[in-house]
Amino acid sequence: MLTPIAFGIIIFLLLSAWLIPHYAVHYMTRSKCSTYERCLEMLEQQGVFTREQFEACRKEEVTIRSHDGIKLHGYYMEKFPNSRRIALIVHGYTGALPWSAQFMDMFTEQGFNVLLIDQRRHGQSEGKYTTFGYKEKYDVQMWVDWIVERKGKDCIIGLHGQSLGGGTVLEYAAIRRPQVQFIVADCPYSDLTQLIHYQVTKLNQMPAWPTMALINRLLLRKAGFRMEQVSPLRIMKTCPLPVLFIHGKEDRFVPTWMSEQLHEAKHDTSSLILIEGAGHGTAYSVDQERYRQGVTTFIQTTVGSPNHEEVAEPLSDAVQDTVEVVEEPSSVLEPGIDLIPDLIPAEADNMLPVI
Repeated sequence: MLTPIAFGIIIFLLLSAWLIPHYAVHYMTRSKCSTYERCLEMLEQQGVFTREQFEACRKEEVTIRSHDGIKLHGYYMEKFPNSRRIALIVHGYTGALPWSAQFMDMFTEQGFNVLLIDQRRHGQSEGKYTTFGYKEKYDVQMWVDWIVERKGKDCIIGLHGQSLGGGTVLEYAAIRRPQVQFIVADCPYSDLTQLIHYQVTKLNQMPAWPTMALINRLLLRKAGFRMEQVSPLRIMKTCPLPVLFIHGKEDRFVPTWMSEQLHEAKHDTSSLILIEGAGHGTAYSVDQERYRQGVTTFIQTTVGSPNHEEVAEPLSDAVQDTVEVVEEPSSVLEPGIDLIPDLIPAEADNMLPVI
C-alpha cells in the first residue's frame, strides 16, 4: 500500500508529465507577440534604428489573404520606382515588421525596394498558431506572388529572415518561385526536432522521454504539424539557391552549430558569417559593419550591382498610407521551379521570444 508521500510523488510526476508539454507547446506556438511600439523601442535601445526613421519611410500598406484564408499584413517601401529588385524581410518569433526595418538600408543601397511583413499571428496579421515554417512558407509564397504581380515576372527577389524568419525562408526554398534569387538566413534553426530536443534537455534540463513525444502529439493536435515535418537542413541538402548564413557565436538559444550544419549541407552555394560576442538575434547590433559588408558582398556576387536606370530618380522619404487588399491571390500550392517533392518542412524558432 502506498504511503501518502509516495502517492503525492506519483501525482506530482503525472501532473508534471501533463503540464510541462502543454506549457511548452503554448510557449512555442502562442506566446504573446510584441507590438510595433515595443519593436521600435528595442531597436532604439540597441542603437540600430529609430522611430523617426520608421515613421519617415514612404510606406504602402498591403493586405493579402493566405492560402488558408487568414489576413496577412505588410508594408511595401518603394524607393526606386524603376527597380525590379525587391527584398522580402521576415521577422522572428514574437516580433513584428518594424523589427525588420533595421535591415532595410543594406538592401536599398543595392537598388532594392523592400517589403516588410507581419508573420501569421504576429503584428497586424491574423492566425492562431505559429508553425515554424510549416504554414508560414506558404505565406511567403503568397507575398512573392504579390511582388511578381506588382513588379513583373522578370523581377529579382531576395529573402532575408531572422530566427523564425530564417527558418521560414529556408523552408520556403522547397517551393520557391524562379524570381527568388538568394536567401540571407540570420540565426536560423536547422531542424525542429533537433532544436526542441536541445532546448528540452540542455536549456531546461528535462528528460527527452516522454517530453518530446508528448510535445509532438500536442503540436499535431493543436497546430496541425509534427516536428519532423520541419527541417531546413533536409531542404538545403538539395537546394541550389545561394544562401548566406549569419549567426552569433554566443547564441545559446538556437545554437551556432545549427548554421554551421546548414552551411556544411550546401557549402558549394552558401557562405557563413559568425559574429564574435553575439547572442541570439543580436549579430547585427553587435557588429553592424561586418554584417552589412557580408550581405553587400553576397548580393553583389549573387545578382550584381543595380544598373543606373534602376536607381535613377529615387523617391524621397514621405509617409504614404495606401491600403491595397488582394482577396484572391494566385494559388500558393502551384509548384515553383526546381520543386523539391514530398517536403513540407518548417522551423521552430525557439521556445522563447526572439526579441
